[in-house]
Amino acid sequence: MRRITGGLALLFALTAMGFAYAAVAPQPEAAAAASVDAETIAKGKQLYDSSCITCHGANLQGVLDRGPSLIGVGSAAVYFQVATGRMPAVENAAQMPRKEPFFDETEIAAIEAYVQSLGGGPELPTEEAALIDTAEVSKGGELYRLNCASCHNFTGQGGALSQGKYAPNLDQATDKEIYAAMLSGPENMPKFGDAQLTPEEKAAIVAFVQNNKATVDPGGYALGGFGPAPEGLVAFLVGMGAIVALTLWMGSRA
Repeated sequence: MRRITGGLALLFALTAMGFAYAAVAPQPEAAAAASVDAETIAKGKQLYDSSCITCHGANLQGVLDRGPSLIGVGSAAVYFQVATGRMPAVENAAQMPRKEPFFDETEIAAIEAYVQSLGGGPELPTEEAALIDTAEVSKGGELYRLNCASCHNFTGQGGALSQGKYAPNLDQATDKEIYAAMLSGPENMPKFGDAQLTPEEKAAIVAFVQNNKATVDPGGYALGGFGPAPEGLVAFLVGMGAIVALTLWMGSRA
């Protein structure tokens, strides 16, 4: 009886603590949704109903064999997918390629607001530009090599993955798109919440990627941009091929 009584008391205490935390815990997503005017959300619903509802459902619940649920993906995911033209999708393929966006910035913001108001999820920080302006490029390089280079290549040229998917080339990616991708984790990319990478660290990665693009290309064949590994392999194959060919030619002459 003492064990049962103690267990019930513990259960009651945990339940009471849960209710108390829910009552006082901050609700950033609800506050963010409330800060967007109802007119913008209504416009976003109209755009969603005309271009997204067929694959993602009337309540963002997703449609089997058409599109995933958008509940909890956040406005960051909406921005990345729509601003890069991946959505609306042309076809249901293994991975959606980048193309010219179908909506303008105002329309994208409206769809973001609508999805955020219903499903919540990660949002782009308002101070994103200021963060990137003060970011440390060298620190971003360390973080990029640790978290991103295995898929996107050391120079951001991208690479093949499994099952017809690939890590895209980052040449066209903007600051906001890269930041949104880290928050939302599109396709095979993992999500990087603030517990994995702080906003300052994300900004440093963005600064590193953009700094790489601004670096003067020395010319020649990049060989994927991987550096000395493929360059050494090509030099070995070409050199050994030349030596073997020369040896065979000398033998035929003799």
